Amino acid sequence: MHLFFIYLTNDRKRNRTKYVNGIYSRYLLYRHYKKIDYPPVCLSYGEKVIRSDKGDSIIPIALGTFGNLSVITAPPKTRKTFFVSLLASAYLSGSNIYGGQIKGFRGDGDLIHIDTEQGSWHASKVFKRPLDMDSNIPKDKYHTFALRTVGYKERLQFIEHYLKENIKEPSLVILDGVADLCADVNNIEQSNELVSALMRISQQQNVHIINVIHQNFGSAKLGTGHLGSALEKKAETVISLEANTVNKDWTTVKCGRSRGYSFETFSFEVNEKGLPTIVNDLYDPLK
Repeated sequence: MHLFFIYLTNDRKRNRTKYVNGIYSRYLLYRHYKKIDYPPVCLSYGEKVIRSDKGDSIIPIALGTFGNLSVITAPPKTRKTFFVSLLASAYLSGSNIYGGQIKGFRGDGDLIHIDTEQGSWHASKVFKRPLDMDSNIPKDKYHTFALRTVGYKERLQFIEHYLKENIKEPSLVILDGVADLCADVNNIEQSNELVSALMRISQQQNVHIINVIHQNFGSAKLGTGHLGSALEKKAETVISLEANTVNKDWTTVKCGRSRGYSFETFSFEVNEKGLPTIVNDLYDPLK
């Protein structure tokens, strides 16, 4: 048995001790007695062979699992919204001709796609793109919201409320413009509070949240400001986009960091129909 002692001098401290002991019991002690399974995969790219005495097994290399956060970081003009459409289409359809090795594990879940940066017309074009990539996508499972005109506090409140009221199965949330849920991305306290809220929501609602954030040209940091740093530290996977150095029409996708197995670098382009497509799963041969 584990005990947690605090010397008491008054009733207030006694009540505080009971509260702390409750947190300690729920969030720390359970690891000794409860088996915790690996969270189900939400999106993957490629597979990994695991060898053991019991035989070989093949597992998907996760881009993200349900109950966790990931980050897409990209400098300007690296087609990040097209990459988001590629992930959205693969998640909704399971796999398709555009996504190469990207696979979705939606089950009976939903996709909640939120854009905080663009006006209604441009946002609607982005929201429509995954449907153009696969006509069999169930439209009732695809929820889209353009929240450009909503205040930053109300955006987070809306997201949490909508998930609680409408989403019952493990699902995917794409948050294109996570910086717009914070008044100041360079404020440490505000950034940490936002990331803590996103972690709480992802676990309580059993959703995977993809956070899209800008990266400044020439910056060593993967994301902008203290918010970018906080997200990188807490994210399950950091996905980095950059312009391909050989073919200017390609965007290269790299694993900046992963808590699991890293996916292999690959590239995509936008075809003549304006739809993103994996380029033979190849990446820059000169790097």
